Amino acid sequence: MNHVEGAYTALVTPFDHEGEIDFAGLELLVEKQIEGKINGLVPCGTTGEASTMTEAEQLAVISRVADIVNGRVPIIAGTGTNDTKKTIEYTQKVSEIKGVGAALVVVPYYNKPDQRGIIHHFETVARYGKLPVVLYNIPGRSVVSMTVDSVAHLAKDPNIIAIKDATGDMVYATRLKELCPSFSLLSGDDFTTFPFMALGGHGCISVVSNLLPHVISIMVASTGNKDFAAGQLAHLRIQKLARALFAEPNPAPTKAAANLLGWFGETVRGPLLTCSESTLTAVEEALQDVNLLEKDEPDDESYF
Repeated sequence: MNHVEGAYTALVTPFDHEGEIDFAGLELLVEKQIEGKINGLVPCGTTGEASTMTEAEQLAVISRVADIVNGRVPIIAGTGTNDTKKTIEYTQKVSEIKGVGAALVVVPYYNKPDQRGIIHHFETVARYGKLPVVLYNIPGRSVVSMTVDSVAHLAKDPNIIAIKDATGDMVYATRLKELCPSFSLLSGDDFTTFPFMALGGHGCISVVSNLLPHVISIMVASTGNKDFAAGQLAHLRIQKLARALFAEPNPAPTKAAANLLGWFGETVRGPLLTCSESTLTAVEEALQDVNLLEKDEPDDESYF
């Protein structure tokens, strides 16, 4: 994999009532993504609750996703930690899973490295991890943010192929496009994917697409083809659902939605909790708004 574009889903990891991985639920979710014409999948990222999973569990999930996909869409696996050595060692293990094309590596959290430390971290992982690297800038979780100058520097590394920008900052996104015009730019913020794409982004890694892969795929493809009217329509259509899915810490509301749809349970791992009644009501209303509770397999037009 040397370029990333299109709509990717940041997969949730289904758990059963005992908190163990629900592989049947995972298979159902993956198949729904492919049926919805999603362009790629991202297991074991933030939305996949990788931070509360053991390394063995993460490898099991990534391997199972790769087996289910069987080459039908690309896979970018979350491998980032706040420890450079650990990230390299784990990325090397993931590189052995057939079907994984790249590693999603987050800006190191908690340690609060400066820009020199951030650059060194990514360059070292890209050199030794044995997978192409997708940078993941999410200052809301990592506290520190990668500057655009740092991204531009890292974009010159042939083993670093894209950035997932979850800042939601269109000034930042504009500067990324200005300094890195040919580098693959992916939105990591469902609320701003449409304007990000309109600025010249190449795709997204979405939470909402766990539930609406059809719509996110349409929005990204339409906007990428400069059909801004269709892209805007899809963008506005998902906003109520996006607000509900982020009303409490991700991915609890998305799992609540999946439970309402009968896909798999709502279990999350501590310190996260299942949704409050008020958020559950908001999620249910949002699902009704996009007709997901009325039809098992809605066609594209039903969303608009």
